[in-house]
Amino acid sequence: MSETWRRFGSYDVLILDDGVFEAPLDVLIHAEGEAARDEAVARWGKPKVSIPVNCFALKGADGITLVDAGTGPSWGEAMGHAPAAMAKAGIAPEQVERVLITHLHGDHALGLFDGDRARFPEAEIVVPEADFAFFGDEAKRAQTPQNRQGGFAVTAAVKKHYAGRIHSAPVGRVRPGITLIPLPGHTAGHGGYLIEGDAPLLLWGDALHLSDLQAADPDIGFVYDFDAAAARASRRTILERAAHEGWIVSGGHIEGFRRVVESDAGYELIPA
Repeated sequence: MSETWRRFGSYDVLILDDGVFEAPLDVLIHAEGEAARDEAVARWGKPKVSIPVNCFALKGADGITLVDAGTGPSWGEAMGHAPAAMAKAGIAPEQVERVLITHLHGDHALGLFDGDRARFPEAEIVVPEADFAFFGDEAKRAQTPQNRQGGFAVTAAVKKHYAGRIHSAPVGRVRPGITLIPLPGHTAGHGGYLIEGDAPLLLWGDALHLSDLQAADPDIGFVYDFDAAAARASRRTILERAAHEGWIVSGGHIEGFRRVVESDAGYELIPA
Protein backbone atom coordinates (compact mmCIF):
# COMPACT_ATOMS: atom_id res chain seq x y z
CA MET A 1 0.00 0.00 0.00
CA SER A 2 1.28 3.42 -0.94
CA GLU A 3 2.33 5.51 2.06
CA THR A 4 3.43 8.54 0.05
CA TRP A 5 1.51 11.45 -1.41
CA ARG A 6 1.21 11.45 -5.19
CA ARG A 7 0.26 14.43 -7.34
CA PHE A 8 -2.82 14.35 -9.58
CA GLY A 9 -4.02 17.61 -11.09
CA SER A 10 -4.08 20.24 -8.34
CA TYR A 11 -4.20 17.68 -5.51
CA ASP A 12 -1.70 15.53 -3.65
CA VAL A 13 -3.36 12.17 -3.01
CA LEU A 14 -2.63 9.64 -0.28
CA ILE A 15 -4.16 6.15 0.00
CA LEU A 16 -5.37 5.55 3.55
CA ASP A 17 -5.26 1.85 4.46
CA ASP A 18 -8.39 1.01 6.46
CA GLY A 19 -7.74 -2.74 6.63
CA VAL A 20 -8.75 -5.98 4.92
CA PHE A 21 -12.21 -7.39 4.24
CA GLU A 22 -12.61 -11.16 3.97
CA ALA A 23 -15.61 -13.19 2.88
CA PRO A 24 -16.41 -16.69 1.57
CA LEU A 25 -16.46 -17.29 -2.16
CA ASP A 26 -20.25 -17.51 -2.21
CA VAL A 27 -20.46 -13.70 -2.13
CA LEU A 28 -19.47 -13.84 -5.82
CA ILE A 29 -22.08 -14.06 -8.57
CA HIS A 30 -21.89 -14.33 -12.37
CA ALA A 31 -24.26 -12.97 -14.99
CA GLU A 32 -24.37 -16.38 -16.68
CA GLY A 33 -25.22 -18.32 -13.55
CA GLU A 34 -23.65 -20.59 -10.95
CA ALA A 35 -21.74 -22.83 -13.35
CA ALA A 36 -19.99 -19.82 -14.92
CA ARG A 37 -19.22 -18.46 -11.46
CA ASP A 38 -17.79 -21.80 -10.30
CA GLU A 39 -15.62 -22.02 -13.41
CA ALA A 40 -14.30 -18.47 -12.95
CA VAL A 41 -13.59 -19.06 -9.26
CA ALA A 42 -11.78 -22.34 -10.05
CA ARG A 43 -9.57 -20.52 -12.59
CA TRP A 44 -8.92 -17.80 -10.02
CA GLY A 45 -7.78 -20.44 -7.55
CA LYS A 46 -8.16 -18.53 -4.28
CA PRO A 47 -9.89 -20.01 -1.21
CA LYS A 48 -11.74 -16.85 -0.17
CA VAL A 49 -12.29 -13.20 -0.99
CA SER A 50 -9.66 -11.04 0.69
CA ILE A 51 -9.54 -7.43 -0.42
CA PRO A 52 -8.07 -4.16 0.85
CA VAL A 53 -10.34 -1.47 2.23
CA ASN A 54 -9.15 2.03 1.29
CA CYS A 55 -10.12 5.62 1.52
CA PHE A 56 -8.18 8.62 0.26
CA ALA A 57 -6.84 11.96 1.48
CA LEU A 58 -6.52 14.84 -0.96
CA LYS A 59 -4.43 17.89 -0.10
CA GLY A 60 -4.98 21.02 -2.17
CA ALA A 61 -5.42 24.78 -2.07
CA ASP A 62 -8.89 24.22 -0.57
CA GLY A 63 -7.53 22.22 2.37
CA ILE A 64 -7.93 18.53 3.18
CA THR A 65 -10.57 16.49 1.37
CA LEU A 66 -11.29 12.82 1.98
CA VAL A 67 -12.80 10.47 -0.56
CA ASP A 68 -14.73 7.98 1.60
CA ALA A 69 -14.00 7.46 5.29
CA GLY A 70 -13.49 3.75 5.93
CA THR A 71 -15.39 1.58 8.38
CA GLY A 72 -14.62 3.08 11.76
CA PRO A 73 -14.67 0.47 14.57
CA SER A 74 -17.96 -1.08 13.47
CA TRP A 75 -16.65 -3.98 11.36
CA GLY A 76 -14.10 -5.51 13.69
CA GLU A 77 -10.38 -5.22 14.28
CA ALA A 78 -9.34 -6.14 10.74
CA MET A 79 -10.69 -2.78 9.56
CA GLY A 80 -11.11 0.75 10.87
CA HIS A 81 -7.44 1.73 10.59
CA ALA A 82 -7.93 4.88 8.48
CA PRO A 83 -7.84 7.26 11.49
CA ALA A 84 -4.41 5.87 12.45
CA ALA A 85 -3.24 6.28 8.84
CA MET A 86 -4.47 9.87 8.88
CA ALA A 87 -2.67 10.58 12.14
CA LYS A 88 0.52 9.10 10.73
CA ALA A 89 0.17 11.48 7.77
CA GLY A 90 -0.25 14.41 10.15
CA ILE A 91 -3.96 14.97 9.45
CA ALA A 92 -6.16 15.82 12.43
CA PRO A 93 -9.93 15.21 12.14
CA GLU A 94 -10.52 18.95 12.65
CA GLN A 95 -8.49 19.69 9.51
CA VAL A 96 -10.79 17.77 7.18
CA GLU A 97 -12.80 20.33 5.21
CA ARG A 98 -15.01 17.87 3.32
CA VAL A 99 -15.62 14.18 2.68
CA LEU A 100 -16.70 13.02 -0.77
CA ILE A 101 -18.66 9.78 -0.36
CA THR A 102 -18.83 7.37 -3.32
CA HIS A 103 -21.83 5.54 -1.82
CA LEU A 104 -23.42 5.01 1.56
CA HIS A 105 -22.18 1.52 2.44
CA GLY A 106 -20.61 0.97 5.86
CA ASP A 107 -17.06 0.33 4.66
CA HIS A 108 -17.09 3.74 2.95
CA ALA A 109 -19.08 5.87 5.36
CA LEU A 110 -19.15 4.45 8.92
CA GLY A 111 -15.75 6.07 9.45
CA LEU A 112 -17.60 9.39 9.49
CA PHE A 113 -18.57 8.62 13.09
CA ASP A 114 -16.62 8.35 16.31
CA GLY A 115 -19.08 6.67 18.63
CA ASP A 116 -22.15 8.88 18.86
CA ARG A 117 -20.59 11.97 17.32
CA ALA A 118 -19.15 13.25 14.07
CA ARG A 119 -15.50 12.25 13.61
CA PHE A 120 -14.87 15.31 11.42
CA PRO A 121 -16.37 18.27 13.29
CA GLU A 122 -15.69 20.87 10.59
CA ALA A 123 -16.36 18.79 7.46
CA GLU A 124 -19.01 19.11 4.79
CA ILE A 125 -20.26 15.71 3.62
CA VAL A 126 -20.77 15.40 -0.14
CA VAL A 127 -22.94 12.45 -1.22
CA PRO A 128 -24.14 11.50 -4.72
CA GLU A 129 -27.66 12.87 -5.00
CA ALA A 130 -29.22 9.59 -6.16
CA ASP A 131 -27.66 7.58 -3.32
CA PHE A 132 -28.72 10.08 -0.67
CA ALA A 133 -32.26 10.20 -2.08
CA PHE A 134 -32.61 6.42 -2.10
CA PHE A 135 -31.12 5.61 1.30
CA GLY A 136 -32.71 8.70 2.81
CA ASP A 137 -36.19 7.40 1.93
CA GLU A 138 -37.25 5.11 4.76
CA ALA A 139 -40.22 3.90 2.70
CA LYS A 140 -37.75 2.11 0.44
CA ARG A 141 -36.23 0.13 3.31
CA ALA A 142 -39.09 -2.38 3.42
CA GLN A 143 -38.73 -2.95 -0.33
CA THR A 144 -35.00 -3.66 -0.03
CA PRO A 145 -33.55 -7.13 0.72
CA GLN A 146 -32.22 -7.45 4.27
CA ASN A 147 -28.58 -7.87 3.19
CA ARG A 148 -28.71 -4.53 1.31
CA GLN A 149 -30.36 -2.36 3.95
CA GLY A 150 -27.22 -1.09 5.69
CA GLY A 151 -27.18 2.17 3.76
CA PHE A 152 -30.41 3.31 5.41
CA ALA A 153 -28.88 3.27 8.91
CA VAL A 154 -25.70 4.92 7.64
CA THR A 155 -27.71 7.68 5.98
CA ALA A 156 -29.79 8.28 9.09
CA ALA A 157 -26.59 8.66 11.10
CA VAL A 158 -25.14 11.09 8.54
CA LYS A 159 -28.31 13.17 8.76
CA LYS A 160 -28.14 13.16 12.56
CA HIS A 161 -24.46 13.94 13.10
CA TYR A 162 -23.78 16.19 10.08
CA ALA A 163 -27.07 18.10 9.98
CA GLY A 164 -26.64 21.34 8.06
CA ARG A 165 -23.34 20.16 6.56
CA ILE A 166 -24.58 17.68 3.94
CA HIS A 167 -24.37 18.44 0.23
CA SER A 168 -26.41 16.12 -1.99
CA ALA A 169 -24.43 16.42 -5.22
CA PRO A 170 -25.75 15.93 -8.75
CA VAL A 171 -23.52 14.31 -11.35
CA GLY A 172 -20.83 16.69 -12.58
CA ARG A 173 -18.35 19.09 -10.99
CA VAL A 174 -18.38 18.90 -7.19
CA ARG A 175 -15.15 20.78 -6.45
CA PRO A 176 -12.59 22.64 -8.55
CA GLY A 177 -10.90 19.90 -10.57
CA ILE A 178 -13.12 17.08 -9.22
CA THR A 179 -16.09 15.59 -11.10
CA LEU A 180 -18.65 13.04 -9.89
CA ILE A 181 -19.01 10.23 -12.45
CA PRO A 182 -22.19 8.10 -12.14
CA LEU A 183 -21.58 4.36 -11.71
CA PRO A 184 -24.99 3.04 -10.66
CA GLY A 185 -25.73 -0.55 -9.78
CA HIS A 186 -23.67 -1.37 -6.73
CA THR A 187 -26.03 1.09 -5.06
CA ALA A 188 -28.67 3.28 -6.66
CA GLY A 189 -26.44 6.33 -6.78
CA HIS A 190 -22.96 4.84 -6.55
CA GLY A 191 -20.35 7.06 -8.21
CA GLY A 192 -16.67 7.77 -8.62
CA TYR A 193 -14.66 10.98 -8.39
CA LEU A 194 -12.44 12.01 -11.30
CA ILE A 195 -9.53 14.24 -10.31
CA GLU A 196 -8.78 16.18 -13.44
CA GLY A 197 -5.30 17.03 -14.72
CA ASP A 198 -2.58 15.94 -17.13
CA ALA A 199 -2.81 12.42 -15.68
CA PRO A 200 -6.39 12.16 -14.38
CA LEU A 201 -7.16 9.88 -11.45
CA LEU A 202 -10.52 8.15 -11.09
CA LEU A 203 -11.41 6.98 -7.58
CA TRP A 204 -14.20 4.60 -8.58
CA GLY A 205 -15.53 3.40 -5.24
CA ASP A 206 -16.76 -0.17 -5.71
CA ALA A 207 -16.98 -0.32 -9.49
CA LEU A 208 -14.67 -3.31 -9.04
CA HIS A 209 -14.01 -5.16 -5.80
CA LEU A 210 -11.54 -7.71 -7.18
CA SER A 211 -9.12 -6.03 -9.56
CA ASP A 212 -7.82 -9.21 -11.18
CA LEU A 213 -10.96 -11.35 -11.37
CA GLN A 214 -13.49 -8.69 -12.38
CA ALA A 215 -11.22 -6.87 -14.83
CA ALA A 216 -10.69 -10.09 -16.74
CA ASP A 217 -14.38 -11.01 -16.49
CA PRO A 218 -16.64 -8.00 -15.79
CA ASP A 219 -19.66 -10.33 -15.64
CA ILE A 220 -18.56 -11.31 -12.12
CA GLY A 221 -20.32 -9.33 -9.42
CA PHE A 222 -20.95 -9.40 -5.69
CA VAL A 223 -24.12 -10.25 -3.80
CA TYR A 224 -23.83 -6.74 -2.34
CA ASP A 225 -24.59 -5.19 -5.75
CA PHE A 226 -28.05 -3.66 -5.46
CA ASP A 227 -28.79 -4.07 -9.19
CA ALA A 228 -26.42 -6.69 -10.60
CA ALA A 229 -27.17 -5.91 -14.25
CA ALA A 230 -26.68 -2.17 -13.78
CA ALA A 231 -23.47 -2.76 -11.79
CA ARG A 232 -22.16 -4.98 -14.58
CA ALA A 233 -22.97 -2.32 -17.20
CA SER A 234 -21.24 0.36 -15.12
CA ARG A 235 -18.21 -1.92 -14.65
CA ARG A 236 -17.87 -2.58 -18.39
CA THR A 237 -18.40 1.06 -19.30
CA ILE A 238 -15.88 2.44 -16.82
CA LEU A 239 -13.21 -0.16 -17.68
CA GLU A 240 -13.56 0.74 -21.36
CA ARG A 241 -13.56 4.47 -20.66
CA ALA A 242 -10.58 4.35 -18.29
CA ALA A 243 -8.59 2.30 -20.80
CA HIS A 244 -9.52 4.63 -23.67
CA GLU A 245 -8.87 7.85 -21.72
CA GLY A 246 -5.65 6.57 -20.13
CA TRP A 247 -6.92 7.38 -16.65
CA ILE A 248 -5.15 6.12 -13.56
CA VAL A 249 -7.62 4.41 -11.26
CA SER A 250 -8.00 3.31 -7.68
CA GLY A 251 -10.93 2.57 -5.42
CA GLY A 252 -12.24 1.25 -2.18
CA HIS A 253 -10.82 -2.21 -2.78
CA ILE A 254 -8.01 -1.67 -5.29
CA GLU A 255 -4.40 -2.02 -4.20
CA GLY A 256 -2.39 1.06 -5.11
CA PHE A 257 -2.82 3.12 -8.28
CA ARG A 258 -3.51 1.25 -11.52
CA ARG A 259 -3.93 1.66 -15.24
CA VAL A 260 -6.59 -0.23 -17.18
CA VAL A 261 -5.33 -2.02 -20.29
CA GLU A 262 -7.18 -4.28 -22.69
CA SER A 263 -6.27 -7.96 -22.69
CA ASP A 264 -7.51 -11.09 -24.41
CA ALA A 265 -9.71 -11.91 -21.44
CA GLY A 266 -11.20 -8.41 -21.15
CA TYR A 267 -9.09 -5.97 -19.18
CA GLU A 268 -6.14 -5.97 -16.80
CA LEU A 269 -5.24 -3.53 -14.04
CA ILE A 270 -1.49 -2.94 -14.04
CA PRO A 271 0.50 -0.84 -11.54
CA ALA A 272 0.68 2.83 -12.48
